[in-house]
Parts: sequence; structure tokens; C-alpha cells
Amino acid sequence: MTKLGIIGAMELEVESLISAMGDKTCRTVAGSGFYEGTLEGLPVVVVRCGVGKVNAALCAQILIDRFSITHLVNTGVAGSLNAKLDIGDLVISTDAMYHDFTVEQLGYAPGQVPGMDVLAFPADEALSNLAFAAAEAVNPGHTHRGRVATGDQFVAEKGKKEAIIAATGAVCTEMEGGAIAQTAYRNGIPFAILRAISDKADDSAEMDYPTFEAIAARHCAQVTSLLAKRLC
Repeated sequence: MTKLGIIGAMELEVESLISAMGDKTCRTVAGSGFYEGTLEGLPVVVVRCGVGKVNAALCAQILIDRFSITHLVNTGVAGSLNAKLDIGDLVISTDAMYHDFTVEQLGYAPGQVPGMDVLAFPADEALSNLAFAAAEAVNPGHTHRGRVATGDQFVAEKGKKEAIIAATGAVCTEMEGGAIAQTAYRNGIPFAILRAISDKADDSAEMDYPTFEAIAARHCAQVTSLLAKRLC
């Protein structure tokens, strides 16, 4: 039976999903509330992990170990790294990697984690296809596929944005997806990252983010609910 784990970093990204759940219970593990129940008839566990890679990886592993999820989705907002992506557009990950991890001095590529056999962690094709179809149903013509770049920093400076693009080729940047992707990859759990663009990840980011975060988070919640329905 499919059991979907859903991770969002902030309350705004998960509150509507939790409200829509049926037969839900909450268990606190490592300081985070894990809401277990059903969403559109599908068994799910929803958690707000908090911001950053460590929080994200911690909650992903708990979902796998304590709640026996079979699939994993990370939902939330991101900054655009591609001129074709406008605020409110949706991104479904092809893969995810780090933009702030480097041991180049030891002969590794920028972003590559020693001991891992990939530079970027590939999303599950079937789950990504379902997520893409759900996103198109919610926001037709505004869904994109591409690499997600993750780092422990809010990108709000044009020079930093350009450096991330050059190093990763990613279409958006955020602070949790790569860690969730790595955790899922190491555990053999199918995953996908769904992100709504809330800002341009440049000098305008601080102005854009508060204005558009709520809209972007609402789009993500709608897509995640529809994805759950189609996974039943």
C-alpha cells in the first residue's frame, strides 16, 4: 500500500494540508509534529521540518524509519534561477544537488558528496510525472521540470544567483530539497520535489518573498492534494 510522506519547511507550507487530512493523529518526534492520517483517501504523514538541510534530512529519515512511508514529496517555495520562471510558476525536480557543498581540493566536483555515486540525486520518474500532471491541472502552462539547487542560505543577491547557476545548472534554489533527496536516495525511497516560485533569488528577493510566499504555498498545497488523490 502506498503511504506518502510530505515535508514542508514552514507552517505556511503544510497548514492547509494538515487541515484537509482525515482521521489524523499527531506524534512529536525530535521536536517536530508528524501528522498521520489520510489526504484525498491516501494514507499520508505530513511534517513541518523547519528550515535548512539538517532539519530536512532528520525528518525524512524519521518518516522512513518510524512511519514506514513508501514515497516522499518535498513541497514549498523556491527562488527562480531561470529567466523563464515567473513568480507563481511551479517546478518539479528532475534531480537535486547542493550549491554550498564543496571538497574540490580533494578532487570532487562542486556539490558532490564524497562516497556518493551521483552528483545530483535523481527524482523518481513515475512520481515526478504524476506531480507534473497535477501541477499542470492546478496552474496550466506554468509548470517546469529541472534541477533543484539546495543550500543553507536564502539567496537574495544577483552575484550569488549567477554563481549557483554556473555551478549547478539548476532552475531554482531553496534550503531543504537536496537533503531530502539524498536521504530518500540512500534509503531507496521514490521522491519528488515540488516547488512554487516565490521570488527571483536576486536583489529583489527580499521585496518579492513576503508578498508572494502565501500564493506560492497555496499552489503547492493544491498540487500535493491532487497528487495524493492520483496516487490512491
